[in-house]
Amino acid sequence: MDIASERETALGRLESLVRIESPSLDVPASEAIADLLGRWWQAVGARVRTVRTDAGVTLIADLDGAGAPALLVGHGDTVWPRGTLETDLPWTVDGDTVRGPGVYDMKSGLVVMIAAAERLAGRRHRAVRVVVVCDEEIGSPTTQDVLRDAAEGAALAIGFESPHPDGALKVGRRGSTRLKLTVRGRAAHAALDPHRGVSAIDELVDQLVALRRIAADPQLATEVLCNVGAVRGGGRTNVVPAEAEAEIGLRFVDPHTEERVLEAVRGLQPIREDAAVEWTVLSRRPAWQAGAADEALLARIARRAEPLGQQIEGRPAAGAGDTNQVGNFGVPTVDGFGPRGGGAHALSEHVLLSSLEQRIDLLEAVLLTEEQEHEHP
Repeated sequence: MDIASERETALGRLESLVRIESPSLDVPASEAIADLLGRWWQAVGARVRTVRTDAGVTLIADLDGAGAPALLVGHGDTVWPRGTLETDLPWTVDGDTVRGPGVYDMKSGLVVMIAAAERLAGRRHRAVRVVVVCDEEIGSPTTQDVLRDAAEGAALAIGFESPHPDGALKVGRRGSTRLKLTVRGRAAHAALDPHRGVSAIDELVDQLVALRRIAADPQLATEVLCNVGAVRGGGRTNVVPAEAEAEIGLRFVDPHTEERVLEAVRGLQPIREDAAVEWTVLSRRPAWQAGAADEALLARIARRAEPLGQQIEGRPAAGAGDTNQVGNFGVPTVDGFGPRGGGAHALSEHVLLSSLEQRIDLLEAVLLTEEQEHEHP
């Protein structure tokens, strides 16, 4: 396939994926994504299977090759609701810039995987295993065991989330824990007998203040990020609210600090008599602190990049992803192999076609065995 045809094919595949709007927990959308990807991977000779969970369908594809497989990690879900494509963020191609919901996070990374695999046909390359989960954007609550099984026996793992803004890979990630705080009080008339009521909202506010004190404790070894992302409760100003809840995101640099904070949260007690407080872990990704094996993989990728005229660097990332899990399984891991662009989770979401092509070139070089590395142009 010549360069122009390959570029056209890659762009067409990206559009096909983006036009399947696939918000997390949309099971039919995850089925459509898995079906499309499955047909592409079967066409290059991979064995394809799917795993169904409550959140949707996850794709696993195995392409035979030399040695233990390289695990390529991605996800098919996005943060965007159905209808975004026809309203706030339509598919557009403007020179080198492509826009659309999920184009940067991370459907362009899925295109990089399959395009590089096509180039391997008839050449000696390492075995490849692909896993594309259906629920990454909500913390992969139903697919962590799937990831663990897929990582079994892998020689290395590459995540296809977006890179740092300058194109650097991500080596190490903060841990991420999503909590739900549920408070139950007692309803009463806010004017006639307010003292008979127990305000769930007031209790919620005080619990969140206590949480912030825990997260900001100067005795903690490393910084903790705390974000209250959603608050719900009450209804009428003349009724003492009986129920309230909040969803909170916590991010940790190291596992010791994470456990210390979560232990303190578990110990929080209701402030008001007759109030009930429940903390629930919605999802948890451990901090991934890069080790020597991860750094060695980064160095190997950088060496493969040099003949291509690419300079590859890597550093830790603040955000969490599925490589938090894989990096803690003992598999040498890097992330951020998706193309450059910007605007993840924002209306400015876009990807650069030139960077997509560079990532395809680089992945091909990484997957080739040493004997055929010199064949890459």
